[in-house]
This record gives sequence, C-alpha cells and structure tokens, in this order.
Amino acid sequence: MATFLYRLGRGAFRRRRLVALAWVALLVLAGFGAASAATPTSSSFSIPGTEAQKAFDLMEQRFPGQRADGATARVVFKAPAGKKVTDPAVKAEVEKTVADLRDGSDQVANVADPYEAKATSQDGTTAYASVSYKVSSMELTEDTREALKDSGEAAQKAGLTVEIGGDALMTMPEQGSGEIIGVAIAAIVLVITFGSLIAAGLPLLTALIGVGIGISSITALANVLDLGTTTSTLAMMIGLAVGIDYALFIVSRYRAELAEGREREEAAGRAVGTAGSAVVFAGLTVVIALVGLAVVNIPMLSKMGFAAAGTVVIAVLVALTLVPAMIGFAGKRVLPAGTKSRLFGKGKPAAGEAKANGGTRWARFVLRRPIMVLLVAVIGLGAAAIPVSKLEMGLPDEGSQPVSTTQRKAYDILSDGFGPGFNGPLLMIVDGKDAKDLDGAVEKITDTVKGMPGVAAVIPGQPNKAGDTSTVTVIPKDRPSSEKTEALVHEIRDAGPGIKTDTGAQVLVTGQTAMNIDFSQKMNDALLPYLALVVGLAFLLLMLVFRSVLVPLKAALGFLLSVVAALGAVVAVFQWGWLGSLLGVEQTGPIMSMMPIFMVGVVFGLAMDYEVFLVTRMREAYVHGERPGQAIVTGFQHGARVVTAAAVIMIAVFSGFIGSSEQMVKMIGFGLAIAVFFDAFVVRMAIVPAVLALLGHKAWWLPGWLDKLLPNVDVEGEGLRKHLDRDAGDQGDPDTDRQLVNA
Repeated sequence: MATFLYRLGRGAFRRRRLVALAWVALLVLAGFGAASAATPTSSSFSIPGTEAQKAFDLMEQRFPGQRADGATARVVFKAPAGKKVTDPAVKAEVEKTVADLRDGSDQVANVADPYEAKATSQDGTTAYASVSYKVSSMELTEDTREALKDSGEAAQKAGLTVEIGGDALMTMPEQGSGEIIGVAIAAIVLVITFGSLIAAGLPLLTALIGVGIGISSITALANVLDLGTTTSTLAMMIGLAVGIDYALFIVSRYRAELAEGREREEAAGRAVGTAGSAVVFAGLTVVIALVGLAVVNIPMLSKMGFAAAGTVVIAVLVALTLVPAMIGFAGKRVLPAGTKSRLFGKGKPAAGEAKANGGTRWARFVLRRPIMVLLVAVIGLGAAAIPVSKLEMGLPDEGSQPVSTTQRKAYDILSDGFGPGFNGPLLMIVDGKDAKDLDGAVEKITDTVKGMPGVAAVIPGQPNKAGDTSTVTVIPKDRPSSEKTEALVHEIRDAGPGIKTDTGAQVLVTGQTAMNIDFSQKMNDALLPYLALVVGLAFLLLMLVFRSVLVPLKAALGFLLSVVAALGAVVAVFQWGWLGSLLGVEQTGPIMSMMPIFMVGVVFGLAMDYEVFLVTRMREAYVHGERPGQAIVTGFQHGARVVTAAAVIMIAVFSGFIGSSEQMVKMIGFGLAIAVFFDAFVVRMAIVPAVLALLGHKAWWLPGWLDKLLPNVDVEGEGLRKHLDRDAGDQGDPDTDRQLVNA
C-alpha cells in the first residue's frame, strides 16, 4: 500500500493543476446539485419491529386521508387573573383566534374549537386549540408559520396568555457562530503548530473543500434518499474534524521529509506513502464505526451514519490527492521563514540533529514511572465515569426546551392546567377486525385501562369508516419521560393478550411517548451487538496495521475507558446540571437515548485515529531496530505535537456545536469534544505509553501462524523503503538510502 500511495502522492504533486481542477469541478457540481434540489423535508422516522411502529402503520392503513406525519400545533390560552376561559369576553377572543387559525393558511387541515372539543381545564383557567396540517413540519411555508405565530396577538392584547406548542414551529436548528469559532480556533492551533500561515491554511482549505462536497451532495440527494434535515449536521461535524486532522498529518510528514533533505516532489510522495497509509486505516476505522450504525436497524440512524461515512471517505481522498497538489502550489512557503535557507540553500541537514521536545520529555517521564501514570489516568477516568451509574435515557420533548421559548411555556401551562401526563398522551389502536362487537371491545378496553394506577383519563375516539378499527387516547398521570409513564405503557401492552382473548380485538400502543420508549429500548438492545461488531472489525484492522495482538487489545480497552468517562461527563452536565449555565444548558433531563450508541460509534472511530497516528510511529522505529522504550520516545518525538494539535482542533470543532439552539446537537457536540479530550490526552498520551513500557517486547508479539495468515499492508513503509533503495541502486544514488520512516 505504501508504494502505491507514494506513487499517488508524487503523481498528484506533479499534476497538481489537473488534480486541483478536478476537485474544484466536483465542488461546483455538488454545489449546483444542492442549489437546484428541492428543499429537504424532515426524514420519515420509523422503528421497524416495534409495537409503536406496527400501530402507526396500521393507523395509516385503516384511517386513509389522515396524514400521520402531518404537522401539529396546540395554541394554549390562559385566562387573565381572576377570570376563566368560559367568561363571554375571554371566550370571544379565543373563538376569534380559532377562526384566524382556520383562515390563516391553505395548509391547515383542521382546527379543533376548545369549547366543542371540551379542551378546557377543570379550574376553567386554561384551554387549547389543536391544529393539524396537511403537510409535515418541514414542508410548512414561512407564511403558514407566521400566521400561526400571529394568530394570538389580538387575544394577548386583550390580556390572555397565548403560547404555542407542537412541531409546527420546528425549523432547522440554528447553529449560530459556534462552528465559525471552532474553525477559527483550529486555524490558530495550525499556525502555532506549523509556524507558517501557508502550512496552516492548507489543512483548513482542503478540509472545507471536502466538507463542501460532502454536505452539498447530501443536500442534493436529501429528498431522493429521504435523508432529512439532521443528516448534514453529523456529516459536517465529523467531516470538518477528520478533514483537518488528515491533512494536518500529511503536511506535517511532508515538512519532516523536507527536513531530511528530500526534494519537494520526493517529500510529497514519501509523506503520502507513510502518513497517507495511516490516514487510510484511520479513515477505515471511522467508516466502520459509522456504517456499523446500520446494525441498530433504525433507518434514520443508518442514513446518518452512511452520509457521515461518505464525508469521511471524501476527507481521506482529499488528504491523499488534493493535499499533495496544494503542497506543490505552496512551494517553500509551507515552511517557517527561518528554516527555508537552511533546508534549500545549504544542502541536507546532518542526521541526528533533531532536538528533544515536549513529546520526548513526556515519554521519558512515563518510561520512568509507568505504573504511577497508569494508575492516575485510570483512576481519573474511573472517577469521571461514576455518573454513568445514574444514567437516565429518553428522547427530548418540549419540556426540555429553554424556558424562554413559547413551546416550553405552552408545555408548562398545559401541565399545570391538565396534569403532567397531558403533554405525552398514549394512543391505543384497537384492531377489531376479528371482534364481533367493536364498540363493546372499546368499552371493555376503556374500563380495563381506567383501572390502572398510572392513568389520569381515558378518552375513546371515533371508529374508522370501515368500522373495524378505533382509537383510544390515554392520559398518564406523570410526565412523558418519567419511569412511571414507561411502566404504564408496558402494563397496557401486557394486558393486550387478555383483552384479545375476551373481546377478539387487538390493542396496540403508539403515540410520540410510546415511540420514544420503544426507540430507547431498541437502542439499549442494540448497544452490545453494535459494540462487538465495531470493536471486533476494528481489532482485526489494527492487527493488520500493528502486527500485534496486545496493541489492538489495549487500544480497544482504552477506548472503553474514555467513552464511559465521556458519558459520565454528559450525565453530570445535561442530567445533573453541573456547569450547565456555562454551556447554555437551560433545562436538565434524561440523556438522549441514542447518545451511548452514537458516542460508541463516532468516538471509537476518532479514537483509533490517534492510536494509528501515534503508535505507527513507534511501530516504525521498533521495526527498524530501536528498543521498545526508545521506540516509544521516538514515536512521541515525531507524533506527540501533531496528535496534540489534531486533538485540540477536533475538540474546537466539536465544541463549536455546543452553541446550537438544538438540545440534541448541543449534547452531541459536548459529548464528542470531552470524549476526544479524554481519549487523546489521557488514554493515548498517558495510558498507551505506560502500558507499552510495561509490556516491552511483548507489546509487538504476534503468533507465527497468525503472522503468516495476515496480509502485509506495509503501513510502516518497509516495502516502500526497499523499493526506493532498489531504484536508488539502479540510479547509483546511495544518498537515497536515508531513513524514510524515522523522519
């Protein structure tokens, strides 16, 4: 592989104009596709194999004409102090608002009058009007949303409190300036690392081109592939981080090759041949982790993983081709001003003139005290992981919105007026196709459910036109995300077989609350199989890279430490509220149910990046004759600074998403940022060298039979070095035999 990538790097350097033109053409083509594509709608959400999804599908089949994914809104009215919503003056304002809602847009399907629907609280202070739309929330026009927002202005002027809940006001999450700040921090880190504006600008420019192609392609295909509006957020987050990092490693290796006295084209080829091999395998680990999300069998999550994986593939290709091409355009300006004359004016530097740096000093410190460093790191991560024992999972609802939003205010008013469970009603679908008496079955079911301890009210619905299916709405006593509401869902479902025996009707429980419960359960059930699949495949991949059994095992165990510690930090901030005010967390609550499996996938891929980049340097030194301890020092001498810069950049990019107004995006940004911090600076920089120091030669042990069985992918460039030595011998140039991989 190293030899092929060496030729690819030299070819891209030599034909840099053609390569750059091809990538720019791809960017323009993707941009044109995105600009001409229809506005993406929200992705259809389904959870195959769950009762909630089965009920949802049955309802769409038995109640034709009622769009199940149509947008909804609830306009909530609260009477002025000392008055009731049934007072004539207040009632007149409410009915006027209802009339305005009906006439506000042709996208409105139905508006339920609160007085006709008996949607008033027992104390008479609160009422709500339910609004249903013909299209999904993402298909609503701005005029429709504005009409909804403006509908209660007259009532507010008359002294009523009017707030609006529901998904009709849901729009694309506003990310603000967070990503820009993250990229700006990345630029500063690159300038400090390279000491050159040109060298710092190369990773940023190439990463932005790669992300631009990826995001534009996702936008162009969003409606065709039903990718939805949230898919591009993950792709942008991952694409920016790995795009900058991969380019950083290539540029850094190129500068190291120049420091060895290589010609520019040769240095570019060798940089891609060695660091590029690490980029390929690091990218593969990320792709495996993201594509592996398909094992959860939730289409939305699978599509997000595939789209993000595609962006990572683009980042790898950009690093292998566009980066060496841009290096060719940069010329000598890729180096700090003070080093140009020395490298290009006075011949090759003397071997061995590399000076000790911070990475060298840290590695030697760890070698002197490996047990102490290992214990401190493991105990620290263990302490950070303690909050995981109190992890509560769920999906965010309007109760998790900032208290300043109208959705949260509507949620609180309804909770006060009708009870906490009113914001999370359960919908029972009664399939009476095999029942002799559908009305009798519904009555029997209603009486059974009313007697359950967690039920506040049961409201029978209307049967369908065929008379074989009906609905029953159940209002729990507790809030949607509570454990008691989850227990009620299971209690109703457990009663289903008995009801079917007595009445012949089958009862299925669905609704947003039940869907959330089933989603969380499905994520929990898939976590261990997903973890086994991803870690198992990556373990095999790392065995190919490092020709070792213990090094991949240590990498996997270290990852588990970092991801559990990161989950602990997420629980402390978003569930317990620690430091929440500093991060803009206005409302604590359960951790998003997809967070554990999502962090396992994404963080594992990113963690293996640092493992590959750092430990391949050690592997190179060990293969070329250095003792295990010295190989660790050599790996840190050449890799620690770059890996540190890469980690800081990735943390900065992920932290930029903490400024999002969307709770889910904020949580993901924080979780990934803290996970990268733990993994890069605690696991890879402390635990890895400590464990390798304790293992010594055993770290690189591989059974003979397995060594023969595994193909040699030549990540350390040994085959490339022999190839170049042979070519140099043919050309009579003995100086070309300089050490390639110790640069």
